Amino acid sequence: MAKTYDFPSDLRAGQEELHQVRAELSALLKRLPWSVAPLDGFSDTEGWRRVERPASPGWTQDEQAEVEKLRRREHELAVFVTGHRFWAEVETGDRVEARMRLKHEPPPEP
Repeated sequence: MAKTYDFPSDLRAGQEELHQVRAELSALLKRLPWSVAPLDGFSDTEGWRRVERPASPGWTQDEQAEVEKLRRREHELAVFVTGHRFWAEVETGDRVEARMRLKHEPPPEP
C-alpha cells in the first residue's frame, strides 16, 4: 500500500503557485523572439541537422523585466518548496516519493 502524506496547506499552495509560474513563464518564452538582443537571421545547412532562425527584433525592456520577474518568483518558490520544514518529518528514503506526490496534489481548497 502506498504511503499517504499530510502536506501542509502552505506547502501545497507554494507548489501550486510554482506550477502556475512555470506555465506562465513557458508560455511567455514561446511567444517572444528567439533572441533577447536584436540579431540577424541565419541558416546552417552544412551541419548534421539543418538550423534556421529568422531575424530577431530582440526583447523589449518590458518583456525582459517580465521574464526576470517570473524567473525570480520561480526561484523563490522552488527554494520555499524544497526547503520547507515538512521534509524533515519525512523519512529520508521516502522523500523522493513524497516530493513526486506533492507535484501531483490537487490545489488546496480556498
